[in-house]
Amino acid sequence: MHPKICSQSTCLNHPSYLNHSRPSPAALHHRRHTVTLIRCSSYQPPPKTLASSNPQPVLQSLKAFAPATVANLGPGFDFLGCAVDGLGDTVTVRVDPTVSPGTVAISSIDGIGSASKKLSCNPLWNCAGIAAIAVMRMIGVRSVGISLSLDKGLPLGSGLGSSAASAAAAAAGVNALFGMPLSEMDLVLAGLESEAKVSGHHADNIAPAIMGGFVLIRSYHPLDVMPLRFPSDRDLFFVLVSPEFEAPTKKMRAALPKQVGMKDHVANCSQAGTLVAAVLQGDARMLGAALSSDGIVEPTRMPLIPGMAAVKKAALEAGAFGCTISGAGPTAVAVTDDEKRGREIGERMAEAFWEEGKLKALASVRSLDRVGARVIGGNSS
Repeated sequence: MHPKICSQSTCLNHPSYLNHSRPSPAALHHRRHTVTLIRCSSYQPPPKTLASSNPQPVLQSLKAFAPATVANLGPGFDFLGCAVDGLGDTVTVRVDPTVSPGTVAISSIDGIGSASKKLSCNPLWNCAGIAAIAVMRMIGVRSVGISLSLDKGLPLGSGLGSSAASAAAAAAGVNALFGMPLSEMDLVLAGLESEAKVSGHHADNIAPAIMGGFVLIRSYHPLDVMPLRFPSDRDLFFVLVSPEFEAPTKKMRAALPKQVGMKDHVANCSQAGTLVAAVLQGDARMLGAALSSDGIVEPTRMPLIPGMAAVKKAALEAGAFGCTISGAGPTAVAVTDDEKRGREIGERMAEAFWEEGKLKALASVRSLDRVGARVIGGNSS
């Protein structure tokens, strides 16, 4: 498929967020069985610009990647999510002399599925563009213009955090282009601006896409984000089965119940707490059982995805520890601690999608992405 060539740009005229120190990935990933609390005073409005405003780029171009994410994880609707490896979006960020200083342009969109046809080239209506604009504003860039080239590795409406991956890669890329003055929390805030405009004000995709691993959103006002460390010496695999069916997040959110009974509320809270404990203890079996026990959101969304009930049944019968809808769907996610068994589980799930839902589906087995958004290449000339 030929990429979409774009030419629109937008300027930045707003104040930025305060800077926060950024821990190194090594320091983050060696802390096992711990919970870290990251606080931000508010989502909006931004308080003031950084002291080192209008920085100069340290590179002329770079590529940044952000992983796919599984949001909700069953009972953790809008407050739990994790990143999975090997799938995601790539954004190339360039200092572009043809773009007016202080502005962002999207030069091209390429990738799998219908992304290049459906996504807007207007940075004000594109996930990557909105996040890039927010980062430029936060660090006060006014001297150069930048262009973005978006390569979509995730299909739209897949339930794998497609919009968040684009936003996270763009935010991380722009930040790195100017010497990484912003913290992970700043980048989450930038990405949250994008999510709020495109799919809703929820951080359970963008936070793990930026930070990697499992993430708990303790609060939105103010925003408290807690990375949850799954022990590195324990095996955990996600079986992702994506049917040829698009489930737009806004449509799937519209199907949610307006009221929840106390009994269901207590049950879901119990399972969400169990899931967090399972992550910290590295207990894949307990994690799967909790993930599979959502009694509020999954029952309302499952009928909207052809064959999903049969897919979950097939996963459990094939030996999965648990299975649920990934994000808003239609991707189904199952959990196991054995990669070979995961492939067998995926085959049975894909067969169920076809037999019961008449949907072709692709299955893959992925591990936890512990890094999140990162630079994968740069050019200083």
